Amino acid sequence: MTASIRILGIDPGLRRTGWGLIAASGNRLTFLGSGTVISDNRKPLADRLRQLHDGLQAVVADSAPDEAAVELTFVNKDAGATLKLGQARGIALLVPALNGLDVSEYAPNLVKKTVVGTGHADKDQIRMMVKVLMPRATFNSDDAADALAIAVCHAQHRGARAIARIAEGLT
Repeated sequence: MTASIRILGIDPGLRRTGWGLIAASGNRLTFLGSGTVISDNRKPLADRLRQLHDGLQAVVADSAPDEAAVELTFVNKDAGATLKLGQARGIALLVPALNGLDVSEYAPNLVKKTVVGTGHADKDQIRMMVKVLMPRATFNSDDAADALAIAVCHAQHRGARAIARIAEGLT
């Protein structure tokens, strides 16, 4: 029997950071929870980052995940927006790491390909496949659905990543 592992997926964003928690036991996935941490866009950037930190810290403390996975940032035409997203992503990486979790990162196209079967899936396809994979899953935003997809991607790829880390240590 394969032990169950609790995986926290995080979809970073400055306005809304989605989170999704699943349990993976072999190929079996179980929905445990999801939600969205929201920052107040009327506040200064430092306060917004603190809101994201505090919200994610509460999620980690309440859900006790074993591992975390965060979506990689894509670069867009607006350098300022990309930089702010990068800062929010830093919070998404920092909170689980400060709590002693291994944190993996996945490109958006790999998440979509893993969950939907194509790297250019849209939000509706992701939501639908998350529900197919975990019929009891609920989510209050596209960000939370994406976070669940990131957790699913990690569940599918974590074994290969562990082997690669071991191999890196041997060379």
